[in-house]
Amino acid sequence: MSQPYQGRHRQVKAPGRTASHTSGLTRAIRRPAVTSSVLLAVLATTAAGYQATDRHQTGSAGFTVSTEAVAQANELSDAQLEDTARLAADRNATNAGLAAAQEQDRLTALVAAKAAAKARQDAAAKAARDQARQALEAQKQAILANAQADPRAAAQALLSEFGFDAGQFGCLDNLWNGESGWRFNASNGSSGAYGIPQSLPGSKMASAGSDWQSNPVTQIRWGLQYIKSSYGTPCNAWNTWEGRSPHWY
Repeated sequence: MSQPYQGRHRQVKAPGRTASHTSGLTRAIRRPAVTSSVLLAVLATTAAGYQATDRHQTGSAGFTVSTEAVAQANELSDAQLEDTARLAADRNATNAGLAAAQEQDRLTALVAAKAAAKARQDAAAKAARDQARQALEAQKQAILANAQADPRAAAQALLSEFGFDAGQFGCLDNLWNGESGWRFNASNGSSGAYGIPQSLPGSKMASAGSDWQSNPVTQIRWGLQYIKSSYGTPCNAWNTWEGRSPHWY
């Protein structure tokens, strides 16, 4: 005798299947680092393991996740974590390199700016020194050009050429005032001495210039060189002159 028809959609509960359905999936997704993409990979990998809990039921179904699928998911997760860490490290290294390069560029620009500023300052200082030196030289030349009218000023302007400081002029003034009264054409009839320094004979001054007879500058240069080589300084020459009678140096 045939059994009564009960319909195709009867519910059949397979003993022991509920626990495996829950615990298997839980174990598959328990690893906290698995991302959504990895979870999709797990589901795709384990799709082959899906099977109906009952060949006669078509409504609800269960599936299991194999140990191999879980291991593969963990490997994918670890690889993704490693890739993420490596990318982050690469980005950090790149950013650090860019920052270091920018800092080096800043320091290079700063050094260049300081060097340029110093070069400008040095150039300005040199220009100022050159201008001052040119002004002094022009003033000196004007004084020398007027040496016949003011031989004392010419002598003061020439002291530094022979390494004498301005403090030596007082002794020189006394010495040559006593010798010639600063007259470029002063002549000693008895000795033959001539000019401001009273060169004996006067022709010795030709070593300083052929115009020795009329140019006070030529006479002064010769006289200062004579004092330097014979006495060291005008004050030494003056002291010697004073200590002799009659006076001479």
